[in-house]
Amino acid sequence: MTIVQNILPAQRVTGDAHHFFGYYDKPPWDASGRYLLAMQVDFMDRMPMPADRARIGMVDLEDGNRWIPLAATAAWGWQQGAMLQWLPSDPACKIIYNQREGDRFISVVQDVFTGEKRMLPRAIYAVCGDQALCLNFARNHRTRPGYGYLGVNDPWATDPYPADDGIFWMDLTSGANQLIVSLQQLRRFQPKPSMSQGQHWCNHIHIAADASNFICLHRWGDPAAGGRYFTDRLFSARLDGSDMCLVADDGYVSHLDHFSPEVVLAWARKTGIGDRYFLYRLSTGEVNILGDGLFSSDGHCSFSPDRRWLLTDTYPDANDIRTLMLFHLESETRFDIGKYYAPPDLAGPLRCDLHPRWNRDGTRVCIDSAHEGERQIYIIDVSNVVSAYA
Repeated sequence: MTIVQNILPAQRVTGDAHHFFGYYDKPPWDASGRYLLAMQVDFMDRMPMPADRARIGMVDLEDGNRWIPLAATAAWGWQQGAMLQWLPSDPACKIIYNQREGDRFISVVQDVFTGEKRMLPRAIYAVCGDQALCLNFARNHRTRPGYGYLGVNDPWATDPYPADDGIFWMDLTSGANQLIVSLQQLRRFQPKPSMSQGQHWCNHIHIAADASNFICLHRWGDPAAGGRYFTDRLFSARLDGSDMCLVADDGYVSHLDHFSPEVVLAWARKTGIGDRYFLYRLSTGEVNILGDGLFSSDGHCSFSPDRRWLLTDTYPDANDIRTLMLFHLESETRFDIGKYYAPPDLAGPLRCDLHPRWNRDGTRVCIDSAHEGERQIYIIDVSNVVSAYA
């Protein structure tokens, strides 16, 4: 196992206002690689309020990084944006993002060239093909500020684990939708004593590429969790909510990704070992450590399209520096490809995490960063690094 310092140049592709994309597991590049999705705002140092709109647009990477405005949304936050991404069934022309309409959160499918829009009745969290899994973003804002949206009341605000709220499945063609896993069901599924202490919610849903299953964090308020204030566990299920099973249940799970439909990665805690990147085989329960000794903190992790590399980052260290990393799975070599200052006044739900994301052929990554005093988007060419291990 080796750590190589190989700092690569980062090209800033946005400007004139603050820009960011959002989370680490959504595709910002279109099918051709020419257009990069982004969100644009006029402030960076406070939480969004119900009246604040974020402008949605795309950067034309082949025309001087020209900004192309597309829409605006009132359903957004600093950590996960508006769940903006290219529609998996038509990544050459269409995007999907969340929106607020009256007293509800919805999602919008939009053609970026014609402007044609189609409204869907629920706000999406994760999409795969023409299917989506959806959450109550009003609840998520209450339980974890920064991961939901303001402007809509949560009908189950006083219910710690409602039977009518949880994870919803939605057809992205027809809008048909249904509850597949309720918070009450999760509360009763292999329960723990601490589950009676506070409100329950879900976050970090990820769907396998073949739509055979999804993984998700089940979280609940727990005074015994200390400064973190909640406890969590990782579970998997089919997209109709069946075959639910616990994947990790030692009190702490964070960022995650599918390596394959059968194997998932998560930064998690395992009793007797500690916090690591663990690979979990869903069918057998087998657990293995990934890169043991090479990762000392949680990060936003995703596998390259060819599954030969892991892209991840760190939170700020004692000097307010975040490290961007590539990890070659076969040789167990870690490449530190970037180090970025994190302004300490952007903390908590205001923070500007790198949230690194791959392009579609695994040759470039993009990040959100505020190291130059503004929230902006940067692209790093990693083709030389990954091609050296072809």
